[in-house]
Amino acid sequence: MFTKKKTIEHVYPSKRNVVYARNGMVATSQPLAAQAGLDILKKGGNAVDAAIATAACLTVVEPTSNGIGGDAFALVWMKDKLYGLDGSGPAPKSISIEQIRKLGYEKIPKFGWIPVTVPGAPAAWVELSNRFGKLSLKEVLQPAIDYAREGFPISPTLGKNWKKAYEIYKKELNSEEFNAWFETFAPKGRAPEVGEIWSSLDHATTLEKIAESNGCDFYKGQIADKIVASSNQYGGFLTKEDLSSYKPEWVNPICIKYRGFDVWEIPPNGQGIVALMALNILKNEEFVEKEELNTYHKQLEAMKLAFVCGKKYVTDAKFMNTSVEDLLNERYGKERYLEICESACMPLPGKPTSGGTVYLATADCDGNMVSFIQSNYMGFGSGIVIPGTGIGLQNRGHDFSLNEIDENALIGGKKTYHTIIPGFLTRNNKAIGPFGVMGGYMQPQGHVQVIMNSIDFQLNPQETLDAPRWQWIEGKTIEVEPNFSKNIIKGLRSKGHEIIVAKDTGSFGRGQIIWRNDETGVLIGGTESRTDGCIASW
Repeated sequence: MFTKKKTIEHVYPSKRNVVYARNGMVATSQPLAAQAGLDILKKGGNAVDAAIATAACLTVVEPTSNGIGGDAFALVWMKDKLYGLDGSGPAPKSISIEQIRKLGYEKIPKFGWIPVTVPGAPAAWVELSNRFGKLSLKEVLQPAIDYAREGFPISPTLGKNWKKAYEIYKKELNSEEFNAWFETFAPKGRAPEVGEIWSSLDHATTLEKIAESNGCDFYKGQIADKIVASSNQYGGFLTKEDLSSYKPEWVNPICIKYRGFDVWEIPPNGQGIVALMALNILKNEEFVEKEELNTYHKQLEAMKLAFVCGKKYVTDAKFMNTSVEDLLNERYGKERYLEICESACMPLPGKPTSGGTVYLATADCDGNMVSFIQSNYMGFGSGIVIPGTGIGLQNRGHDFSLNEIDENALIGGKKTYHTIIPGFLTRNNKAIGPFGVMGGYMQPQGHVQVIMNSIDFQLNPQETLDAPRWQWIEGKTIEVEPNFSKNIIKGLRSKGHEIIVAKDTGSFGRGQIIWRNDETGVLIGGTESRTDGCIASW
Protein backbone atom coordinates (compact mmCIF):
# COMPACT_ATOMS: atom_id res chain seq x y z
CA MET A 1 0.00 0.00 0.00
CA PHE A 2 2.45 2.65 1.21
CA THR A 3 6.19 2.02 1.25
CA LYS A 4 7.38 2.98 4.71
CA LYS A 5 10.14 5.61 4.76
CA LYS A 6 10.32 7.16 8.20
CA THR A 7 7.94 8.26 10.93
CA ILE A 8 7.76 11.29 13.16
CA GLU A 9 7.28 9.22 16.32
CA HIS A 10 10.57 10.47 17.71
CA VAL A 11 9.30 14.05 17.43
CA TYR A 12 5.57 13.69 18.06
CA PRO A 13 4.75 10.33 19.73
CA SER A 14 1.33 8.99 18.76
CA LYS A 15 -1.20 9.05 21.58
CA ARG A 16 -2.89 5.91 20.29
CA ASN A 17 -1.83 2.81 18.41
CA VAL A 18 -2.87 2.17 14.83
CA VAL A 19 -5.62 -0.49 14.70
CA TYR A 20 -5.62 -3.57 12.44
CA ALA A 21 -8.65 -5.76 11.64
CA ARG A 22 -9.98 -8.04 8.92
CA ASN A 23 -13.76 -8.46 9.14
CA GLY A 24 -14.90 -4.90 9.64
CA MET A 25 -14.05 -1.49 11.02
CA VAL A 26 -15.88 1.69 12.06
CA ALA A 27 -13.97 4.86 12.94
CA THR A 28 -15.67 7.94 14.32
CA SER A 29 -15.55 10.57 17.05
CA GLN A 30 -17.75 8.83 19.62
CA PRO A 31 -17.20 5.30 20.97
CA LEU A 32 -20.89 4.43 21.39
CA ALA A 33 -21.64 5.30 17.77
CA ALA A 34 -18.62 3.37 16.51
CA GLN A 35 -19.73 0.29 18.46
CA ALA A 36 -23.28 0.63 17.10
CA GLY A 37 -21.91 0.53 13.56
CA LEU A 38 -19.79 -2.51 14.35
CA ASP A 39 -22.81 -4.30 15.87
CA ILE A 40 -24.67 -3.77 12.59
CA LEU A 41 -21.75 -5.33 10.68
CA LYS A 42 -21.85 -8.33 13.00
CA LYS A 43 -25.59 -8.72 12.35
CA GLY A 44 -24.90 -9.15 8.64
CA GLY A 45 -25.06 -5.54 7.54
CA ASN A 46 -22.54 -4.07 5.10
CA ALA A 47 -20.42 -0.93 5.27
CA VAL A 48 -23.38 1.22 4.18
CA ASP A 49 -25.66 -0.17 6.88
CA ALA A 50 -22.91 0.44 9.42
CA ALA A 51 -22.44 4.02 8.19
CA ILE A 52 -26.16 4.81 8.51
CA ALA A 53 -26.34 3.27 11.97
CA THR A 54 -23.28 5.21 13.11
CA ALA A 55 -24.54 8.46 11.60
CA ALA A 56 -27.96 8.13 13.22
CA CYS A 57 -26.32 7.29 16.55
CA LEU A 58 -24.13 10.38 16.30
CA THR A 59 -27.23 12.60 16.11
CA VAL A 60 -28.01 11.28 19.61
CA VAL A 61 -24.63 10.79 21.28
CA GLU A 62 -22.90 13.84 19.76
CA PRO A 63 -25.63 16.46 19.22
CA THR A 64 -23.08 19.25 19.68
CA SER A 65 -21.86 18.56 16.13
CA ASN A 66 -24.75 17.18 14.11
CA GLY A 67 -28.41 16.27 14.16
CA ILE A 68 -31.44 14.95 12.32
CA GLY A 69 -32.00 18.46 10.97
CA GLY A 70 -28.61 18.70 9.25
CA ASP A 71 -27.00 17.75 5.94
CA ALA A 72 -24.88 14.78 4.87
CA PHE A 73 -22.50 13.71 2.11
CA ALA A 74 -21.14 10.27 1.32
CA LEU A 75 -18.55 8.57 -0.87
CA VAL A 76 -19.39 4.88 -1.20
CA TRP A 77 -17.01 2.23 -2.55
CA MET A 78 -19.29 -0.66 -3.49
CA LYS A 79 -18.28 -3.62 -5.65
CA ASP A 80 -15.19 -1.86 -7.01
CA LYS A 81 -16.89 1.41 -7.96
CA LEU A 82 -17.04 4.78 -6.20
CA TYR A 83 -20.38 6.58 -5.84
CA GLY A 84 -21.07 10.06 -4.50
CA LEU A 85 -24.18 11.26 -2.67
CA ASP A 86 -24.93 14.93 -2.05
CA GLY A 87 -27.37 15.05 0.84
CA SER A 88 -27.32 18.81 1.32
CA GLY A 89 -30.53 20.81 1.20
CA PRO A 90 -31.27 24.08 -0.61
CA ALA A 91 -32.52 27.39 0.69
CA PRO A 92 -36.31 27.70 0.89
CA LYS A 93 -37.75 28.58 -2.52
CA SER A 94 -39.49 31.70 -1.20
CA ILE A 95 -36.41 33.36 0.34
CA SER A 96 -34.52 36.19 -1.38
CA ILE A 97 -31.81 38.76 -0.76
CA GLU A 98 -34.37 41.56 -0.96
CA GLN A 99 -36.52 39.99 1.75
CA ILE A 100 -33.59 39.51 4.11
CA ARG A 101 -32.45 43.09 3.61
CA LYS A 102 -35.98 44.35 4.32
CA LEU A 103 -35.74 42.56 7.66
CA GLY A 104 -32.73 44.75 8.45
CA TYR A 105 -29.87 42.33 7.89
CA GLU A 106 -26.63 43.13 6.08
CA LYS A 107 -25.60 39.48 6.24
CA ILE A 108 -27.45 36.30 7.06
CA PRO A 109 -27.55 35.71 10.83
CA LYS A 110 -26.19 32.60 12.54
CA PHE A 111 -29.26 31.80 14.61
CA GLY A 112 -33.01 31.63 14.17
CA TRP A 113 -35.14 30.61 11.19
CA ILE A 114 -33.53 32.81 8.52
CA PRO A 115 -30.39 30.63 8.01
CA VAL A 116 -32.37 27.35 8.07
CA THR A 117 -32.12 25.29 4.88
CA VAL A 118 -33.86 22.02 3.97
CA PRO A 119 -32.39 19.20 6.10
CA GLY A 120 -30.78 16.53 3.93
CA ALA A 121 -29.47 13.93 6.40
CA PRO A 122 -32.60 11.77 6.88
CA ALA A 123 -33.16 11.58 3.12
CA ALA A 124 -29.48 10.67 2.65
CA TRP A 125 -29.84 7.75 5.09
CA VAL A 126 -32.90 6.54 3.19
CA GLU A 127 -31.23 6.91 -0.20
CA LEU A 128 -28.14 4.99 0.89
CA SER A 129 -30.23 2.27 2.50
CA ASN A 130 -32.50 1.84 -0.53
CA ARG A 131 -29.64 1.58 -2.99
CA PHE A 132 -26.95 -0.30 -1.10
CA GLY A 133 -28.19 -1.49 2.29
CA LYS A 134 -28.65 -5.15 3.22
CA LEU A 135 -30.68 -4.62 6.41
CA SER A 136 -33.92 -2.68 6.86
CA LEU A 137 -33.70 0.98 7.80
CA LYS A 138 -35.65 0.18 10.97
CA GLU A 139 -33.04 -2.34 12.10
CA VAL A 140 -30.19 0.01 11.22
CA LEU A 141 -31.67 2.95 13.15
CA GLN A 142 -32.55 0.88 16.22
CA PRO A 143 -29.27 1.53 18.14
CA ALA A 144 -29.81 5.28 17.83
CA ILE A 145 -33.44 4.91 18.93
CA ASP A 146 -32.35 2.92 21.98
CA TYR A 147 -29.73 5.48 23.02
CA ALA A 148 -32.19 8.34 22.60
CA ARG A 149 -34.84 6.59 24.69
CA GLU A 150 -32.71 4.94 27.37
CA GLY A 151 -30.00 7.59 27.58
CA PHE A 152 -26.22 7.45 27.57
CA PRO A 153 -23.40 8.91 29.70
CA ILE A 154 -21.80 12.13 28.46
CA SER A 155 -18.19 11.66 27.30
CA PRO A 156 -15.39 14.19 28.08
CA THR A 157 -15.06 16.14 24.81
CA LEU A 158 -18.82 16.06 24.28
CA GLY A 159 -19.39 17.49 27.75
CA LYS A 160 -16.88 20.26 27.17
CA ASN A 161 -18.43 21.28 23.84
CA TRP A 162 -21.98 21.05 25.20
CA LYS A 163 -21.15 23.38 28.08
CA LYS A 164 -19.46 25.83 25.72
CA ALA A 165 -22.46 25.85 23.39
CA TYR A 166 -24.89 26.28 26.28
CA GLU A 167 -23.06 29.37 27.53
CA ILE A 168 -23.19 30.91 24.04
CA TYR A 169 -26.86 30.09 23.52
CA LYS A 170 -27.82 31.27 27.02
CA LYS A 171 -26.30 34.65 26.19
CA GLU A 172 -27.58 35.04 22.62
CA LEU A 173 -30.84 33.09 22.25
CA ASN A 174 -33.38 34.94 24.37
CA SER A 175 -36.57 34.93 22.30
CA GLU A 176 -39.44 32.44 22.47
CA GLU A 177 -38.50 30.53 19.30
CA PHE A 178 -35.42 29.13 21.09
CA ASN A 179 -37.24 27.77 24.16
CA ALA A 180 -37.43 24.25 22.74
CA TRP A 181 -33.64 24.12 22.38
CA PHE A 182 -33.18 24.73 26.10
CA GLU A 183 -35.98 22.29 26.99
CA THR A 184 -34.32 19.59 24.87
CA PHE A 185 -30.61 20.13 25.42
CA ALA A 186 -30.55 21.83 28.83
CA PRO A 187 -33.57 20.33 30.64
CA LYS A 188 -32.00 20.96 34.06
CA GLY A 189 -31.18 24.57 33.26
CA ARG A 190 -27.60 23.71 32.33
CA ALA A 191 -25.55 21.54 30.02
CA PRO A 192 -25.31 17.90 31.15
CA GLU A 193 -22.11 17.06 33.01
CA VAL A 194 -19.50 14.52 31.94
CA GLY A 195 -20.70 11.09 33.05
CA GLU A 196 -24.29 12.24 33.50
CA ILE A 197 -27.04 10.34 31.65
CA TRP A 198 -28.90 12.31 28.97
CA SER A 199 -31.83 11.10 26.91
CA SER A 200 -34.43 12.51 24.53
CA LEU A 201 -37.74 10.66 24.14
CA ASP A 202 -38.79 13.07 21.38
CA HIS A 203 -35.62 12.27 19.45
CA ALA A 204 -36.32 8.54 19.81
CA THR A 205 -39.88 8.94 18.54
CA THR A 206 -38.73 10.97 15.55
CA LEU A 207 -36.13 8.36 14.59
CA GLU A 208 -38.81 5.65 14.88
CA LYS A 209 -41.12 7.56 12.55
CA ILE A 210 -38.30 8.04 10.04
CA ALA A 211 -37.52 4.30 10.18
CA GLU A 212 -41.12 3.14 9.92
CA SER A 213 -42.02 5.49 7.04
CA ASN A 214 -38.70 5.16 5.20
CA GLY A 215 -38.20 8.89 5.69
CA CYS A 216 -41.59 9.98 4.32
CA ASP A 217 -42.91 11.25 7.65
CA PHE A 218 -40.00 13.71 7.92
CA TYR A 219 -40.57 15.28 4.50
CA LYS A 220 -44.28 14.73 3.81
CA GLY A 221 -46.00 13.63 7.03
CA GLN A 222 -46.57 14.70 10.63
CA ILE A 223 -42.93 15.65 11.28
CA ALA A 224 -42.96 17.89 8.21
CA ASP A 225 -46.18 19.50 9.45
CA LYS A 226 -44.56 20.30 12.80
CA ILE A 227 -41.48 21.80 11.10
CA VAL A 228 -43.61 24.01 8.85
CA ALA A 229 -45.89 25.07 11.72
CA SER A 230 -42.85 26.29 13.67
CA SER A 231 -41.49 28.03 10.57
CA ASN A 232 -44.78 29.85 10.05
CA GLN A 233 -45.08 30.82 13.70
CA TYR A 234 -41.65 32.44 13.88
CA GLY A 235 -41.25 34.04 10.46
CA GLY A 236 -39.32 31.28 8.70
CA PHE A 237 -39.32 30.70 4.95
CA LEU A 238 -39.38 26.89 4.95
CA THR A 239 -42.58 25.41 3.49
CA LYS A 240 -44.12 21.96 3.14
CA GLU A 241 -43.35 22.08 -0.57
CA ASP A 242 -39.66 22.74 0.18
CA LEU A 243 -39.59 19.56 2.26
CA SER A 244 -41.75 17.32 0.08
CA SER A 245 -39.86 18.15 -3.12
CA TYR A 246 -36.42 17.47 -1.67
CA LYS A 247 -34.33 14.53 -2.85
CA PRO A 248 -30.59 13.89 -2.41
CA GLU A 249 -28.48 13.85 -5.56
CA TRP A 250 -26.23 11.06 -6.76
CA VAL A 251 -23.18 12.85 -8.13
CA ASN A 252 -19.98 11.89 -9.90
CA PRO A 253 -17.06 12.24 -7.47
CA ILE A 254 -14.20 14.48 -8.63
CA CYS A 255 -10.52 13.68 -8.31
CA ILE A 256 -6.95 14.57 -9.15
CA LYS A 257 -3.95 12.30 -9.52
CA TYR A 258 -1.41 12.86 -6.78
CA ARG A 259 1.87 10.92 -6.92
CA GLY A 260 0.26 7.80 -8.40
CA PHE A 261 -2.90 7.93 -6.26
CA ASP A 262 -6.37 9.25 -7.03
CA VAL A 263 -7.73 11.59 -4.36
CA TRP A 264 -11.52 11.83 -4.49
CA GLU A 265 -13.97 14.43 -3.21
CA ILE A 266 -17.65 15.33 -3.62
CA PRO A 267 -18.10 18.01 -6.33
CA PRO A 268 -19.44 21.51 -5.57
CA ASN A 269 -21.43 22.72 -3.72
CA GLY A 270 -18.97 21.02 -1.35
CA GLN A 271 -15.56 22.57 -0.66
CA GLY A 272 -13.67 19.34 -1.33
CA ILE A 273 -12.48 20.91 -4.56
CA VAL A 274 -10.41 23.33 -2.44
CA ALA A 275 -8.34 20.41 -1.12
CA LEU A 276 -7.88 19.10 -4.66
CA MET A 277 -6.81 22.53 -5.94
CA ALA A 278 -4.19 22.78 -3.18
CA LEU A 279 -2.83 19.30 -3.93
CA ASN A 280 -2.85 20.15 -7.64
CA ILE A 281 -0.51 23.04 -6.80
CA LEU A 282 1.67 21.09 -4.38
CA LYS A 283 2.29 18.15 -6.70
CA ASN A 284 4.53 20.42 -8.76
CA GLU A 285 7.23 19.99 -6.11
CA GLU A 286 8.72 16.92 -4.44
CA PHE A 287 8.70 17.03 -0.64
CA VAL A 288 11.22 14.83 1.15
CA GLU A 289 11.01 15.98 4.78
CA LYS A 290 7.84 16.73 6.70
CA GLU A 291 9.48 18.74 9.49
CA GLU A 292 11.17 21.20 7.14
CA LEU A 293 10.49 24.91 6.71
CA ASN A 294 10.00 24.76 2.93
CA THR A 295 7.38 22.02 3.29
CA TYR A 296 5.21 24.06 5.61
CA HIS A 297 5.71 27.31 3.70
CA LYS A 298 4.64 25.75 0.40
CA GLN A 299 1.69 23.97 2.00
CA LEU A 300 0.42 27.21 3.52
CA GLU A 301 0.83 29.24 0.35
CA ALA A 302 -0.86 26.59 -1.79
CA MET A 303 -3.72 26.33 0.67
CA LYS A 304 -4.28 30.08 0.62
CA LEU A 305 -4.31 30.19 -3.19
CA ALA A 306 -6.78 27.29 -3.36
CA PHE A 307 -9.08 28.75 -0.71
CA VAL A 308 -9.46 32.18 -2.26
CA CYS A 309 -10.37 30.53 -5.57
CA GLY A 310 -12.81 28.23 -3.83
CA LYS A 311 -14.53 31.07 -2.00
CA LYS A 312 -14.78 33.07 -5.22
CA TYR A 313 -15.95 30.39 -7.64
CA VAL A 314 -17.62 27.56 -5.66
CA THR A 315 -21.33 27.34 -4.96
CA ASP A 316 -24.24 25.16 -6.08
CA ALA A 317 -22.94 23.55 -9.29
CA LYS A 318 -26.06 24.66 -11.18
CA PHE A 319 -25.09 28.29 -10.53
CA MET A 320 -21.30 28.11 -11.10
CA ASN A 321 -19.84 30.09 -13.98
CA THR A 322 -16.45 28.36 -13.71
CA SER A 323 -16.21 24.63 -14.32
CA VAL A 324 -14.69 22.03 -12.01
CA GLU A 325 -12.48 20.92 -14.89
CA ASP A 326 -11.02 24.41 -15.24
CA LEU A 327 -10.35 24.73 -11.53
CA LEU A 328 -8.58 21.34 -11.45
CA ASN A 329 -6.68 21.79 -14.70
CA GLU A 330 -3.02 20.76 -14.26
CA ARG A 331 -1.81 23.82 -16.16
CA TYR A 332 -3.79 26.06 -13.83
CA GLY A 333 -2.25 24.25 -10.85
CA LYS A 334 1.22 24.85 -12.28
CA GLU A 335 0.46 28.53 -12.87
CA ARG A 336 -0.64 28.94 -9.26
CA TYR A 337 2.43 27.04 -8.03
CA LEU A 338 4.67 29.50 -9.86
CA GLU A 339 3.00 32.35 -7.93
CA ILE A 340 4.46 31.02 -4.67
CA CYS A 341 7.51 33.00 -3.62
CA GLU A 342 9.88 32.85 -0.67
CA SER A 343 7.75 35.06 1.56
CA ALA A 344 4.14 34.90 2.69
CA CYS A 345 1.67 36.43 0.24
CA MET A 346 -1.70 38.12 0.47
CA PRO A 347 -3.64 35.68 -1.72
CA LEU A 348 -5.85 36.73 -4.63
CA PRO A 349 -8.12 34.53 -6.75
CA GLY A 350 -6.64 33.22 -9.97
CA LYS A 351 -8.27 33.30 -13.40
CA PRO A 352 -8.71 29.72 -14.64
CA THR A 353 -9.11 29.23 -18.37
CA SER A 354 -12.76 29.08 -19.32
CA GLY A 355 -13.65 25.82 -20.80
CA GLY A 356 -18.50 22.63 14.13
CA THR A 357 -19.64 18.30 11.99
CA VAL A 358 -19.19 14.58 12.49
CA TYR A 359 -17.20 12.28 10.24
CA LEU A 360 -17.18 8.51 10.10
CA ALA A 361 -15.54 5.80 8.02
CA THR A 362 -16.70 2.21 7.68
CA ALA A 363 -15.41 -0.93 5.98
CA ASP A 364 -16.72 -4.49 5.72
CA CYS A 365 -15.15 -7.86 4.95
CA ASP A 366 -16.26 -7.72 1.30
CA GLY A 367 -14.14 -4.69 0.50
CA ASN A 368 -17.00 -2.16 0.62
CA MET A 369 -16.15 1.14 2.31
CA VAL A 370 -17.95 4.39 3.15
CA SER A 371 -16.71 7.92 3.80
CA PHE A 372 -19.59 9.77 5.46
CA ILE A 373 -20.00 13.21 6.99
CA GLN A 374 -22.97 15.10 8.43
CA SER A 375 -23.45 18.35 10.28
CA ASN A 376 -25.81 20.91 11.72
CA TYR A 377 -23.05 23.54 11.30
CA MET A 378 -21.57 25.69 14.07
CA GLY A 379 -22.22 23.08 16.74
CA PHE A 380 -25.94 22.77 17.45
CA GLY A 381 -26.82 24.83 14.38
CA SER A 382 -29.56 27.47 14.22
CA GLY A 383 -30.71 27.07 17.82
CA ILE A 384 -34.13 26.10 16.48
CA VAL A 385 -35.55 22.84 17.84
CA ILE A 386 -38.95 21.74 16.58
CA PRO A 387 -41.15 21.26 19.69
CA GLY A 388 -42.02 17.65 20.42
CA THR A 389 -39.50 16.18 17.95
CA GLY A 390 -35.99 16.67 19.33
CA ILE A 391 -34.99 17.95 15.87
CA GLY A 392 -32.38 20.71 15.91
CA LEU A 393 -32.22 22.49 12.56
CA GLN A 394 -29.03 23.48 10.77
CA ASN A 395 -27.99 27.04 9.91
CA ARG A 396 -26.26 26.35 6.56
CA GLY A 397 -27.84 29.42 4.99
CA HIS A 398 -25.46 31.58 7.04
CA ASP A 399 -22.80 30.98 4.37
CA PHE A 400 -24.85 32.58 1.59
CA SER A 401 -23.82 36.06 0.46
CA LEU A 402 -26.26 38.95 0.28
CA ASN A 403 -24.23 40.51 -2.53
CA GLU A 404 -26.06 39.71 -5.79
CA ILE A 405 -22.86 39.57 -7.86
CA ASP A 406 -21.19 36.91 -5.71
CA GLU A 407 -21.15 33.33 -7.00
CA ASN A 408 -22.58 32.17 -3.67
CA ALA A 409 -25.31 34.82 -3.55
CA LEU A 410 -28.55 33.78 -1.88
CA ILE A 411 -31.27 32.57 -4.25
CA GLY A 412 -34.37 30.63 -3.28
CA GLY A 413 -33.93 26.92 -4.04
CA LYS A 414 -30.15 27.20 -4.32
CA LYS A 415 -27.60 25.23 -2.29
CA THR A 416 -24.87 27.18 -0.53
CA TYR A 417 -21.10 26.68 -0.52
CA HIS A 418 -20.82 23.74 1.86
CA THR A 419 -18.01 23.08 4.31
CA ILE A 420 -18.53 19.37 5.05
CA ILE A 421 -16.58 16.99 2.80
CA PRO A 422 -15.87 13.26 2.81
CA GLY A 423 -12.63 12.07 1.17
CA PHE A 424 -11.56 8.81 -0.47
CA LEU A 425 -8.27 7.45 -1.81
CA THR A 426 -7.73 4.91 -4.58
CA ARG A 427 -4.80 3.64 -6.64
CA ASN A 428 -4.97 1.75 -9.93
CA ASN A 429 -8.77 1.58 -9.65
CA LYS A 430 -8.55 -0.18 -6.28
CA ALA A 431 -9.73 1.24 -2.97
CA ILE A 432 -7.21 2.42 -0.41
CA GLY A 433 -9.98 3.85 1.74
CA PRO A 434 -12.01 6.64 3.30
CA PHE A 435 -10.63 9.63 5.18
CA GLY A 436 -11.97 12.87 6.55
CA VAL A 437 -11.28 15.74 8.93
CA MET A 438 -14.36 17.52 10.26
CA GLY A 439 -14.39 21.14 11.34
CA GLY A 440 -15.70 23.99 9.16
CA TYR A 441 -13.07 25.60 6.95
CA MET A 442 -10.40 23.42 8.53
CA GLN A 443 -11.71 20.48 6.51
CA PRO A 444 -9.94 20.93 3.15
CA GLN A 445 -6.82 21.99 5.05
CA GLY A 446 -7.07 18.79 7.07
CA HIS A 447 -7.52 16.74 3.90
CA VAL A 448 -4.34 18.18 2.40
CA GLN A 449 -2.39 17.39 5.57
CA VAL A 450 -3.80 13.85 5.78
CA ILE A 451 -2.95 13.07 2.15
CA MET A 452 0.56 14.51 2.33
CA ASN A 453 1.29 12.85 5.67
CA SER A 454 0.16 9.53 4.22
CA ILE A 455 1.65 9.69 0.71
CA ASP A 456 4.57 12.12 0.83
CA PHE A 457 5.78 11.28 4.33
CA GLN A 458 4.59 7.65 4.62
CA LEU A 459 2.96 7.94 8.05
CA ASN A 460 0.51 5.31 9.21
CA PRO A 461 -3.11 6.42 9.81
CA GLN A 462 -2.65 7.12 13.51
CA GLU A 463 0.61 9.03 13.00
CA THR A 464 -1.06 10.95 10.19
CA LEU A 465 -3.86 12.11 12.49
CA ASP A 466 -1.66 12.77 15.52
CA ALA A 467 0.78 15.02 13.65
CA PRO A 468 0.46 18.71 14.70
CA ARG A 469 -1.83 20.70 12.39
CA TRP A 470 -1.89 24.19 10.97
CA GLN A 471 -4.71 26.23 9.52
CA TRP A 472 -4.86 29.38 7.45
CA ILE A 473 -7.22 31.92 9.02
CA GLU A 474 -7.05 34.95 6.69
CA GLY A 475 -4.46 37.15 4.99
CA LYS A 476 -1.08 36.09 6.35
CA THR A 477 -2.50 34.77 9.62
CA ILE A 478 -1.77 31.11 10.38
CA GLU A 479 -2.82 29.26 13.51
CA VAL A 480 -0.83 26.24 14.72
CA GLU A 481 -1.34 23.72 17.49
CA PRO A 482 0.45 24.09 20.84
CA ASN A 483 2.88 21.22 20.12
CA PHE A 484 3.96 22.63 16.77
CA SER A 485 7.73 22.82 16.21
CA LYS A 486 9.13 26.05 17.67
CA ASN A 487 11.89 26.09 15.06
CA ILE A 488 9.36 25.84 12.23
CA ILE A 489 7.30 28.63 13.81
CA LYS A 490 10.40 30.83 13.94
CA GLY A 491 11.20 30.05 10.32
CA LEU A 492 7.68 30.76 9.11
CA ARG A 493 7.66 34.08 10.90
CA SER A 494 10.90 35.00 9.15
CA LYS A 495 9.06 34.45 5.85
CA GLY A 496 6.32 36.87 6.83
CA HIS A 497 3.70 34.45 8.14
CA GLU A 498 1.80 35.80 11.13
CA ILE A 499 1.79 32.75 13.38
CA ILE A 500 -0.64 32.35 16.27
CA VAL A 501 -0.03 29.43 18.62
CA ALA A 502 -3.45 28.16 19.69
CA LYS A 503 -4.16 27.54 23.36
CA ASP A 504 -5.83 24.21 22.60
CA THR A 505 -6.58 21.86 19.70
CA GLY A 506 -10.33 22.49 19.52
CA SER A 507 -10.39 24.25 16.16
CA PHE A 508 -8.06 21.93 14.24
CA GLY A 509 -10.59 19.34 13.18
CA ARG A 510 -11.25 15.75 14.10
CA GLY A 511 -10.26 13.07 11.62
CA GLN A 512 -10.73 9.38 10.90
CA ILE A 513 -8.93 7.09 8.45
CA ILE A 514 -9.37 3.49 7.29
CA TRP A 515 -6.89 2.14 4.75
CA ARG A 516 -7.25 -1.32 3.19
CA ASN A 517 -4.39 -3.54 2.03
CA ASP A 518 -5.68 -4.90 -1.27
CA GLU A 519 -3.43 -7.97 -1.16
CA THR A 520 -4.38 -9.18 2.32
CA GLY A 521 -7.71 -7.42 2.92
CA VAL A 522 -6.39 -6.17 6.25
CA LEU A 523 -7.92 -2.89 7.45
CA ILE A 524 -5.69 -0.28 9.09
CA GLY A 525 -7.38 2.47 11.06
CA GLY A 526 -6.54 5.71 12.82
CA THR A 527 -8.84 7.81 14.98
CA GLU A 528 -8.76 11.33 16.38
CA SER A 529 -6.87 11.86 19.62
CA ARG A 530 -8.26 15.43 19.86
CA THR A 531 -11.70 14.10 20.77
CA ASP A 532 -13.46 11.01 22.15
CA GLY A 533 -12.52 9.15 18.96
CA CYS A 534 -12.79 5.40 18.68
CA ILE A 535 -12.18 2.56 16.24
CA ALA A 536 -14.51 -0.39 16.64
CA SER A 537 -13.08 -3.37 14.79
CA TRP A 538 -13.75 -7.01 14.22
